[in-house]
Amino acid sequence: MRSFVRRNFGLWGTLSLHRHALGLDLLRAPINVALAPIFLLTRIAGWFARFARLTELAGWLATRQIILTTSVSAKVESRVQAFIEDLVDRGFQSPAPQRVTQFAIKDYVSVRNAMAEITTTCIVLLCGYLIFRTATPGIISMASPVAEMQAHQRAVDNFWLGQRLGSAYYGVFSTKLSASQVIVTGVILAMIASLITTFAGIIADPLQMLTGTHRRRLHRLLGRLDAASDEANGVATEHIAARGADIVDIVLNIWRGLRG
Repeated sequence: MRSFVRRNFGLWGTLSLHRHALGLDLLRAPINVALAPIFLLTRIAGWFARFARLTELAGWLATRQIILTTSVSAKVESRVQAFIEDLVDRGFQSPAPQRVTQFAIKDYVSVRNAMAEITTTCIVLLCGYLIFRTATPGIISMASPVAEMQAHQRAVDNFWLGQRLGSAYYGVFSTKLSASQVIVTGVILAMIASLITTFAGIIADPLQMLTGTHRRRLHRLLGRLDAASDEANGVATEHIAARGADIVDIVLNIWRGLRG
């Protein structure tokens, strides 16, 4: 298992994986970021359905393919599938039904994708702190200060007495910022963030390899196959953390708005 993780999720392994992102994945990425909350809601609904003993509804929700399969995800799926088949052939793993194996692998890959989103959130937070000295847990928080910075720079550049006096003038008086400027900036930043998410695994994979996260996640996958269960053990914390950042971003901006 260690060699599999090192070969596929070490620095050179993940670089090899992300070569496959140079194509249609650049278009799939922003769509998947938008669909991620729907994916989480279906998984939560499925968990509640199982708790309420609505087995058929829970199974239906669990099999909904909300997220588009990217080329990188497909490559990870095929490599994990080959890894499991090799374990079965050598007698180290009991064969599970094909349906169970497919569900388990897809869940494993979706958690890895969630970690890419969490990595992007960390990058946005770091950029917000370094540039604006404020908490920016998401694109909503980042859009307003970036739009203000752009508006300020344009106003200084176009000041009728020159940039030097313009810088002094707008250091005292604020520039006007329209809602449309913030929205357009937010859309552009969201597109950039989705691009970062596409390649965030280049950072996330080696770090998870070093901390043993990939290995522990594979152990959970194999345990699920041993139990021959096509049900995940609740909603993965990685999905909750990824969406939790969005919730914090919204709440933080509402709080800032109320404070004026």
